[in-house]
Amino acid sequence: MNRTVVFANTEVIEARCDMGQEITGLCTSSRTAGEGMLFFGLPGVADGARHGRDFALSAAAAGALPVLDALPDPAPEAYILVRDVRKALAECAAEYYGHPEREMKIVGVTGTKGKTTVTHLLKHVLEDCLGAKVGLIGTNHILIGDRELPSANTTPEAHELSRYLREMADAGCGYAVMEVSSHSLALSRVKELHFAAAAFLNLTLDHLDYHKTMENYAAAKALIFGMSDTAVISADADFSEMMISAAKDIPTTLFSTRRNDVGLVAKDIRLQQSGCVFEAVAPGELHRVRLPIPGMFSVYNALAVLGLARDLGISLSAAAESLAGAGNVRGRCEAVETGSDFGVIIDYAHTPDSLSNILRTVRGFTAGRVIAVFGCGGDRDRTKRPIMGAIAAELSDVYYVTSDNPRTEVPEAIIEEILAGVKGKRQPRAAEPDRRSAIRAAIAEAKAGDTVVIAGKGHEDYQEIMGVKHHFDDREEVLAALELFRKGE
Repeated sequence: MNRTVVFANTEVIEARCDMGQEITGLCTSSRTAGEGMLFFGLPGVADGARHGRDFALSAAAAGALPVLDALPDPAPEAYILVRDVRKALAECAAEYYGHPEREMKIVGVTGTKGKTTVTHLLKHVLEDCLGAKVGLIGTNHILIGDRELPSANTTPEAHELSRYLREMADAGCGYAVMEVSSHSLALSRVKELHFAAAAFLNLTLDHLDYHKTMENYAAAKALIFGMSDTAVISADADFSEMMISAAKDIPTTLFSTRRNDVGLVAKDIRLQQSGCVFEAVAPGELHRVRLPIPGMFSVYNALAVLGLARDLGISLSAAAESLAGAGNVRGRCEAVETGSDFGVIIDYAHTPDSLSNILRTVRGFTAGRVIAVFGCGGDRDRTKRPIMGAIAAELSDVYYVTSDNPRTEVPEAIIEEILAGVKGKRQPRAAEPDRRSAIRAAIAEAKAGDTVVIAGKGHEDYQEIMGVKHHFDDREEVLAALELFRKGE
């Protein structure tokens, strides 16, 4: 495929190159640039990050043609200048990969929390009820049917997204279910997609390092409904009215656990250690739902899945029955088999609201004490750190403050900002920068009837310190701590 074809639907300001040359690939990093590739110089996302155009000469030296929205000084000899380089990447990627998004039904799920669980549950329902082959794109991994690939972002960059969708289409996937982050919407990563159905779950404090205000954050999420055939929206969530307004031109299902005047309501809710049970009520219908994942948030997740399934042609009764056979999702209220008389839960909770939810959920089925281990990520929204400290102090009986992914920040400095929120409140058992030591201390602390909640990393199997990823899996650390505990070490 040559450059003329790939840029057929992109606004090109100037092309100082041979547009008839064949393309060998697309990239956004000069480190992966090669002969015949297009290098898209994207602006940095984080404050202070360098612009991709600064690496145009390096990419050109590797044989790639830079695609830029402004020329650096010095400029490369050959280049393509476009109006918007992010949109150009999405447009060119769709062309290069033959528009795979048109060959399947794509479902988008957005919200601060719950996206991973909802997408996995919906994949299960689609496969169970329709016998469909389903692809999944999200935080934990990329799934092409049963084939698993690693995931670096909640929603991949546009060229990676088109590549994954092409693999799914070629593998015979009739559906792709994906987590759609606010960044991906604001940065045009999903610009070329059209969703058969889209859901909004919730909006709580997160990502203000990028969006700056909750209103901006919500506005980014709302963009998904201008790209979808139908909408499923939590009527109980903050900013739901903004989402409803954004979806005013498409069929919309509202769901709630509090209101009776919406299309899908959960009634007679029973929260148990083994999961949740409720009645799903829709006009003229009532069906019992059992989901083997505990917590009130699981009720909301289940309602979102039911709404999306109905939009995709699955009856409420069939979807409700299917959910009973769904398994847990890795790192989402995941119980670790300990063989001990206390429990251990691993959860991805890394925002104030999600930490509050998991601690409240665990409190509901814990006979003894709730023991929490948590930290906050480096190079991310700092405003939530003291808030999460206050939540741990208020909702746990014992807690340890530790590191999450400090990235390029000093762990002790992050911990200090967390501890600013616990002044005058219950103090942590320890402020331990070493996550392994904190987990071992929490396991040693646990007694019969207690539950240890290890929050923040969930499915992740690494810890990023000073820009370097080191293998670190909370499950492995729990099991190692239990072994030491049993040996009396």
